[in-house]
Amino acid sequence: MKVSRRATFNAAHRLFRPDWTDEKNIEIFGKCSNPNFHGHNYVLEVILDGEIDPETGYVIDLKIVKDAIKSEIDERFDHRNLNLDCPEFKDLNPTAENIAVVTWNLLRSKLPMHLELTIKLWETENNCVEYAGK
Repeated sequence: MKVSRRATFNAAHRLFRPDWTDEKNIEIFGKCSNPNFHGHNYVLEVILDGEIDPETGYVIDLKIVKDAIKSEIDERFDHRNLNLDCPEFKDLNPTAENIAVVTWNLLRSKLPMHLELTIKLWETENNCVEYAGK
């Protein structure tokens, strides 16, 4: 059985590599490499897969998931500049792919290990990534 919790957060970022020229960054990342940053209204889905507990009828109490998202993701990333405000991205390009991996790593230790965890992150209404760990 899969259960999920949806959350949203707003964040700014710039995709770039400091070891590349501005021209190469723009060639590879386009408008997403704007030196003045740009933002997204991210939609995060935290998906957990496991057996239904016969005592509770839950796979997991989704309040546990809600609280983990609030403490580990919302408080860390919401209304932040990922490049400047978040140490997780000090040396990591904040692509949707990397944000999903960081999110998975932050939440993995806060949720029961017997449940499989998948992160689905929508950067725009048309673009999303999904990560289920290594």
